[in-house]
Amino acid sequence: MPRVKGGTTTRRRHKAVLKLTRGHRAARNRRYRVAKESLTHALAYSTAHRRLKKRTNRSLQIVRINAAARVNGINYASLIHGMSLAGIELDRKSLAELAIREPEGFSEVVKLAQTALPA
Repeated sequence: MPRVKGGTTTRRRHKAVLKLTRGHRAARNRRYRVAKESLTHALAYSTAHRRLKKRTNRSLQIVRINAAARVNGINYASLIHGMSLAGIELDRKSLAELAIREPEGFSEVVKLAQTALPA
C-alpha cells in the first residue's frame, strides 16, 4: 500500500491560521505553533469582550441619562421610577440618545415623569 502524504492539508490548515493572525506582533503572525496559540486566545477575548461591550455601553447610557436628568432637576433613579409610573416605555439606549441629541424632548419626558411621581 503506498504512503499517503498529508502536506497539502497541513499547509492549508497552517495558512488559514497564519492568515487569521495577521496584525499580531512578532512571531505570533509568522510561526504556526505560536500563531495557533495566539489565535485561540484572541478568539476567546473577542467572545468575552463582546459581552463586556454591552455592559460598558449600558453604564455609559446611565451616566448620560443621569447627567441630563440632573440638569433638569431630578436624579436618575427618580426619573426611571417616574417614567414607569407614567407608563413611558423608553429604553435606556434611546433615552440616552434623546438626552444628547434633543434636550428639549428629554425635558418633556422629565416633566411627564415628575408629574407621575407622588409628591
